[in-house]
Amino acid sequence: MKTDIISPTSDGALPPRTSPEQARKQGRFGYDKPTPQNTIMLFIDHQIGLMTGIRDFSSLAEYRSNIVGLARVAKALKIPVMISSSNAQWQNGDTLPEIKDILSDQPIYRRTGIINCYEDPTFGKAFEDVVAKTGRRHVIISGVTIGTCCALPTLSMLQDGYNVFPVVDACGAWNHYEAEAAMSRMAGAGAELVTTFALACELQADWKLPSANDMLGPFIQNLPEYGFVLQNFWNNANQHVVPDPFGMVK
Repeated sequence: MKTDIISPTSDGALPPRTSPEQARKQGRFGYDKPTPQNTIMLFIDHQIGLMTGIRDFSSLAEYRSNIVGLARVAKALKIPVMISSSNAQWQNGDTLPEIKDILSDQPIYRRTGIINCYEDPTFGKAFEDVVAKTGRRHVIISGVTIGTCCALPTLSMLQDGYNVFPVVDACGAWNHYEAEAAMSRMAGAGAELVTTFALACELQADWKLPSANDMLGPFIQNLPEYGFVLQNFWNNANQHVVPDPFGMVK
């Protein structure tokens, strides 16, 4: 009978054997992954007026949950965040209340007409200041509409040499054509499209890291498909086929 081989709990995640730069020189894909230490996260124009126009989700509840989950991930991993709104004083409405609550220590950059946040002098200067202060050049971005609020700054940042990761399921669209065109345009320009909870796993990398407890919150609260699995297990933990090497379950 074969025996299970259990990796030591002291093991950490290993990077690829070659650097992204070496891989690119050899004609291969360079996996320059986003991490909590090299990223900035942007939340662009998630405003209650604009969100009423989203049509590419089965429900606005699902869309909102992804946005809120992404904000909780940023907070759990202590990733620098920037929030912007567009003409909030009029029909677009204020920033989603959950974003303001979760990221309450962050200012909101209130644009007054410039559509592409990266082209707004006030926001742009603040963004450059964060980059200069932190040295981070990986940008995770979500926007209320994928075709404008997300795609336009993404294309601008790619041109200026940033690694950009649009979170496509924390962006909405007026119709599926907008979503498909924006994703094609961004991917073709070099952006790496991601989704909220796959990105969360990529950022966490190892559930043994100290951030794991805080990172369970977004999964339980905003990804019920997995949250129910977690809660069901821990509510009913008793007999186990596979021994627990951590000694957590008795």
